Amino acid sequence: MSLGIVFLSEVFGTGMLTLLGCGVVANVALRGTKGNNGGFLMVTWGWGIAVFCGVFVAAKSGAHLNPAVTLGLLLNGKAEYAPGVAVDFASTLTYFGGEMLGAFLGAVACWLAYKQHFDDEPEPAGKLGTFSTGPAIRSTPWNLITEIIGTFVLVFVILTLGGTPSGLGPLAVALLVVGIGVSLGGPTGYAINPARDLGPRIAHAVLPIRGKGPSDWGYSWIPVVGPLVGGALGGLVARIAPIIITAAS
Repeated sequence: MSLGIVFLSEVFGTGMLTLLGCGVVANVALRGTKGNNGGFLMVTWGWGIAVFCGVFVAAKSGAHLNPAVTLGLLLNGKAEYAPGVAVDFASTLTYFGGEMLGAFLGAVACWLAYKQHFDDEPEPAGKLGTFSTGPAIRSTPWNLITEIIGTFVLVFVILTLGGTPSGLGPLAVALLVVGIGVSLGGPTGYAINPARDLGPRIAHAVLPIRGKGPSDWGYSWIPVVGPLVGGALGGLVARIAPIIITAAS
C-alpha cells in the first residue's frame, strides 16, 4: 500500500471522527440547538459513535486516527502498521500528518454545520469547548496524569483486542471510548488523542468565529503530551504483559 493511500485514509477517517465528535459537543453546548444541555453522557456516546464511523472509513490504513495509537504500535514492536505498511520513519510521519490534517478539517466542517449557533452563542468557553478539551479543575500535574491514564487504557486495550478494523473491532473500540469517557473523562474531558485536541484547537484559532475568545494555548500541551506518554506506556506494557503472564504461569 502506498503512503499516499495511508495518508488519505487517515485524513478521511480522522476527519469523520472530529466532525461527528465535535458535532455532538456543539449540539450539547451551543445555545438553541436541538440537543442543547443534552449532558455529558450524550457527549460520550456521540464520541463513541464518531470513533466507530472513523474506524470504518479509515480501515484501509488500519484506522489509527490518533498519534498516540500510532506511537503505541511503534513501541509495541509491530512490523507493520497495516497490511503492506512497514513501520518506519516515513510511515510514522505519514500517519501523524494524516491524523492532524483530518482532525483540523473535521473541526472546520463542524463549524460550518453549526455556523449560526456559533454566532448566536454568547459564551466563548462554550465555543472553545466544542473544538478542544479543558479541565474541570485546572491543575497541570493532575490533568496530565488523567490524560496519561486514559490514553494508556485506550492503547493497551486496543492492542490487547488486536486492533483489527474488521468484525467487532470498530464496535469494541467505540465502546472502549465510551467507557473511558464515562469512567475517566470527568477531570479533563478525555482528549486521549493529540490530533483530536490540537487539530480542532488550531481550527478554533484561525476560523472567523464571532466572539470566540482565546484558544487556551497555555493548556494545549497537556492533551498532546499526556496522550503521547499514555500511548507509549500502553504500547510498551502490552508488549511485555504476555511475557510476564507466561513466565508467571
